[in-house]
Amino acid sequence: MTARRKAQAIRRPQPAPRHPATQALAQPVWKERARLYWTLVRADRPIGWLLLLWPTWWGLWLAAEGFPPLGVLAIFTAGVWLTRSAGCIVNDYADRWLDGQVERTRERPLATGAVSTREALALFSVLMLVAFGLVLLTNRLTVYLTLVAVFLACTYPFLKRYTYLPQVYLGISFGWSIPMAFAAVTGEVPPLAWLAFLANVLWSTAYDTWYAMVDREDDIKAGAKSTAVLFGDADLVALGVLQGGFLISMGLVGQRAGLGWIYFAALGLAGLLVAWQFWQGRDRSRERCFRAFLHNNWVGLVLWLGLALDPVVR
Repeated sequence: MTARRKAQAIRRPQPAPRHPATQALAQPVWKERARLYWTLVRADRPIGWLLLLWPTWWGLWLAAEGFPPLGVLAIFTAGVWLTRSAGCIVNDYADRWLDGQVERTRERPLATGAVSTREALALFSVLMLVAFGLVLLTNRLTVYLTLVAVFLACTYPFLKRYTYLPQVYLGISFGWSIPMAFAAVTGEVPPLAWLAFLANVLWSTAYDTWYAMVDREDDIKAGAKSTAVLFGDADLVALGVLQGGFLISMGLVGQRAGLGWIYFAALGLAGLLVAWQFWQGRDRSRERCFRAFLHNNWVGLVLWLGLALDPVVR
């Protein structure tokens, strides 16, 4: 390099090093939006999806008396994820007034304003349209039942302002997949489907009461209603009645469906898991009540395994 070129190189301004905050801002905007949407639909927390999946699969296996048709299984499994995700959005939209006052929910994207209500409602519409498109691949009765499911999903989140029983309504919303499953597989909704539906309403009300007990103090301060607030000091007794009714109902389901010892062994194991929840949540602390809530995933899984394995063993 000549002396002249060296002098030009020295005089040429060098780019200043980027500050870390500036580098973060330079990241693609779509990645940050995708992360916020992922959080909004609780895709990072699959417990809600699983608690909706298990009763849906109970219905499919009961209706088919064994392994259901693959197409129907795929439609309902995908539909569970889509509708649960859409339900999380409408729940956060309805709870905008409350989530910022509750320790567990104050960082949700709608509560912080990181996602606008317009964005949230647009994403909700897309998810519901895709889910409804899948249902159109089934039969007319299933489509009619889906319209009821959409109404339940859209109205559930608003109940905590006006009634102490939103957990019961959640049980109806989550359990509605059972008559839908029977309709898709058999073209009808027999009494067995409604018995399984009742069992799920009792179970969902129970586990969502554990969930509500986590936020009870915050809800009371904010003026929100729940079964946890309604039951008060009798919460564990009420949970015992609900879970007992659930186990009895699932026993009747097994008897009416002609299931064998594998299913009833699974039901017995589910009863032990339920008993563990009461031991875990006996002091009503936030952490232990939340663990008891999460533990219901194993109850749903064990019962599905009983339903799935029983026809194979027999």
